[in-house]
Amino acid sequence: MEINFIDLANEFISTYKVNIILLGTVSFVIFVFSLISIKWLVALIPSDYFINRNSSKFKIAYPSLWLVSTIIKNILGYTLIIGGILMLFLPGQGMFTIFVGLLLSNYPGKFYLERKLIAMPKIYKTVNWLRKKSNQPPLKI
Repeated sequence: MEINFIDLANEFISTYKVNIILLGTVSFVIFVFSLISIKWLVALIPSDYFINRNSSKFKIAYPSLWLVSTIIKNILGYTLIIGGILMLFLPGQGMFTIFVGLLLSNYPGKFYLERKLIAMPKIYKTVNWLRKKSNQPPLKI
């Protein structure tokens, strides 16, 4: 019995056509979103973020607005993490997108993980390259 892979592939595509189109569309949207937002998000990181850990003045002055902004920031961060995981298998800057998503999100052990990730030479070099394009000083670690 011979398996015809072309017929098998055609059957798979015709069976899951809607899912394939949906996955491709979501991948494209996440890819474009990450290209547009990552340079801006990286420029927002203070250059001494990994050295001086200060409490937020914004949180103390405007607690309600801080809560709303934290929720929005977490939604954006988790979206970037999911997109980055997808980009590990699809076109895009997967590890870098995951890193930016991790910076935006709140979770226990976040600061320790951020310091470990930024210490990776490829991520550190890419982040500082983007900061240079935004006329921002390099990150200090």
